[in-house]
Amino acid sequence: MRGWVPLLIIALLIGSGCISGGGEKTTAPKTLEVGSVFHNGSYIPVKFTCDGEDINPPIFIGNISEKAKSLVIIVDDPDAPAGTFTHWIAWNIPPVGEIPEAVPKVGEVEKPIPMVQGRNDFGRIGYGGPCPPRGSVHHYHFKVYALDTTLNLPPGATRKELEKAMEGHVIQWGELVGLYRRS
Repeated sequence: MRGWVPLLIIALLIGSGCISGGGEKTTAPKTLEVGSVFHNGSYIPVKFTCDGEDINPPIFIGNISEKAKSLVIIVDDPDAPAGTFTHWIAWNIPPVGEIPEAVPKVGEVEKPIPMVQGRNDFGRIGYGGPCPPRGSVHHYHFKVYALDTTLNLPPGATRKELEKAMEGHVIQWGELVGLYRRS
């Protein structure tokens, strides 16, 4: 009977967020303010989807800690039929208040702001806009993380590699959720 007590304690700690269960889960406070040209819980303009120009929307970031050395962005769709689908990963973004729209889809970006981008689940570098199956509404999570360091990851790295490199370095985070439905 005593053997299950430690397992129960570990399960409770993981469930409460005190220990990361994998992915980009963190115990860092959700204190970043994240916004865009659409409001949290509202529809993403077609321009930023596969039905439009398929460019990233501008991301506005507020309340960045003075301790932040870099930002990471992860955009995903947990409603995808085969499980969470990653639309964009980028890191080593300077701690600035805006990631402009239409970031070039290359591994190492110099302008409009420097960053390194990884491979999305479309198999491409950079942003891939919402493109759900017709008819269903999907939720797109634009998550921004402030790190206490920069990351030594090559362009084209995977989300799994990014999340591993981020471990222990997230000092705060925030997110914006946008919706999209193809008609």
